[in-house]
Amino acid sequence: MIVTGAASGIGVETARALALAGAEVTIAARDQTAAGKVAEAINVEAGAARVKIGRLDLADAASIRDFAGAWSGPLHVLVNNAGVMASPLMHTAQGYEMQIGANHLGHFLLTTLLASALEAGAEGAIPARVVSLSSIGHRRSGIRWEDPHFRTGDYDKWVSYGQSKTANALFAVGVTQRWRDRGILANAVMPGGIITPLQRHLSREEQIGFGWIDENGTPNPRMKTPEEGAATSVWAAVGLELEGVGGKYLENCAEAAPWTEAEPWSGVLPHAIDPDGADRLWAWSEKEIASH
Repeated sequence: MIVTGAASGIGVETARALALAGAEVTIAARDQTAAGKVAEAINVEAGAARVKIGRLDLADAASIRDFAGAWSGPLHVLVNNAGVMASPLMHTAQGYEMQIGANHLGHFLLTTLLASALEAGAEGAIPARVVSLSSIGHRRSGIRWEDPHFRTGDYDKWVSYGQSKTANALFAVGVTQRWRDRGILANAVMPGGIITPLQRHLSREEQIGFGWIDENGTPNPRMKTPEEGAATSVWAAVGLELEGVGGKYLENCAEAAPWTEAEPWSGVLPHAIDPDGADRLWAWSEKEIASH
């Protein structure tokens, strides 16, 4: 199994749970020092060398190609966990806007490059799995088809994040539509609200304003712990109830209900699971990747 961005946050707990359940896990992350410490700690806890690390920068196609090119053998589960949230306007090495670039296009390239390994990981009637980390943030924006990279100067960090999380959900639909016959299925995961390094681009005042923390920095009781936040990712990776199931948006270890104004912090909007939108996103993504 591969877990991207597992050097911090819920990725650590995802990698730990999978390794302690007996999986061989590769932490794919930029920060090799942090990733190495996480791997060492999990291996000590497991009493076996189940976790190793690999360098992966999702904001650089060359790094993604290097990581995928070095992979050998079958891959049973790919957890696309890494993410950037509400960053100022930044760009990847290839000139993509950072949030759609790293959160979606980076994972799109990684997953397509590892498709043969995933296909080899499918065993009989048991498909290989891709887990695509989305968010309730998808409600902030669908895909901005006319200007996904905000090149016209109207950048909004939350619209950008929302677009990227919609893309993550649509990608799970797209993988399932295209690769089911190859023995590969994907589901999207909404982990919930968790205080992790994902908030690095947000000020303390912003987090207080959202009600995530109080004046003393104490998390709101409705926020999850990193372990709780990782639970749905782990379920999506190995849950027996999901054998043969793909293209779903999951939260709280269940398929999400439709979003409603009465429950604004849960549920999924139609634009994030639309098959036609998934097709359009796949075609756009292939074109973007091919141009670099």
